[in-house]
Amino acid sequence: MEINVSLLKQICEIAGAPGYEKRVRDLVIELVTPFVDEVKTDNLGNVIAIKKSKNNPEGKKVMVAAHMDEIGFIVTHIDDNGFLRFHTLGGFDPKTLTAQRVIVHGKKDLVGVMGSKPIHVMSQEERAKLPKTTDYFIDLGMSKEEVLKHVSVGDPVTRDRELIEMGDCVNCKSIDNRVAVFILIETLKQLENPAYDVYATFTVQEEVGLRGANVAAHGINPDFGIALDTTIAFDVPGAQAHEKITELGKGTAIKIMDAMTICDYRMVDFMKQTAGKYQIKWQPEILTAGGTDTAGVQRMGKQGAIAGAISIPTRHLHQVIEMAHKEDIAGSILLLKACLEDMGTFNWDH
Repeated sequence: MEINVSLLKQICEIAGAPGYEKRVRDLVIELVTPFVDEVKTDNLGNVIAIKKSKNNPEGKKVMVAAHMDEIGFIVTHIDDNGFLRFHTLGGFDPKTLTAQRVIVHGKKDLVGVMGSKPIHVMSQEERAKLPKTTDYFIDLGMSKEEVLKHVSVGDPVTRDRELIEMGDCVNCKSIDNRVAVFILIETLKQLENPAYDVYATFTVQEEVGLRGANVAAHGINPDFGIALDTTIAFDVPGAQAHEKITELGKGTAIKIMDAMTICDYRMVDFMKQTAGKYQIKWQPEILTAGGTDTAGVQRMGKQGAIAGAISIPTRHLHQVIEMAHKEDIAGSILLLKACLEDMGTFNWDH
């Protein structure tokens, strides 16, 4: 199964920092509307695209969540020389900021660079220290007067990096979690008769605390839930076998647990059986640090939901060079579609 790389590129490259998802939200609404029965947006900014089952007398609902936001920054100060200070929106490894380009979304988009103290003028003690995000500033190459024409405190900032194909993989900023947005959209295109009513939910502010998923699940009150998100593929030099979490090219991942969720054993069993039935390559995922929208989907409805997650193995997470394997992406689409179609045939009382 080939994936639509040009569409994935469009989805990954568009800006959408936590709380500032409007651009990616508008794109998602445009892309999903032809393939669902109803599209609505809640007060927090989540997009909920509903695809009705043709035979669902009990009116059961399955919520599928993919977060739209990407890690980013927010401008906190403009100094007398026009340099910007910022606060992070989401988790960053500070050393990955060195020498990166960013886009400041003010009255117009401006490309800036992450600057820090040059190594040539660092003391031995400074060279030995690990960098902190507060060591960095954004340089727009403009005077303060020019900067103030376009930029204000509170403007969001995103990373600047295009999607490219590398071998069997795709590489870009914001694979986390735009690859899941892509997977959910592509599944909705192919989904003809889901077992239950599908509430495909493109959530906001996941990177700062699962905020969108919590609100959406409370409103939807799903019976079942599936989250879609990236997970760590630590299949690189120096990794021990027990540290890998997942590996690229070994198939889509079925989440067993992460730091915020123990997935319902029934959903895990159902996903494993479904993958086996359709000969979809998969691998188990236990992520001991980090959480996903799975937690909100599982626990924020009025009765809770039988919930799990399909995870996309990704190298170099929360950097500008995130990498996923095209076969794992394709397998994730196949598994999600099969789960949504076969959910009504599984014995959920076991």
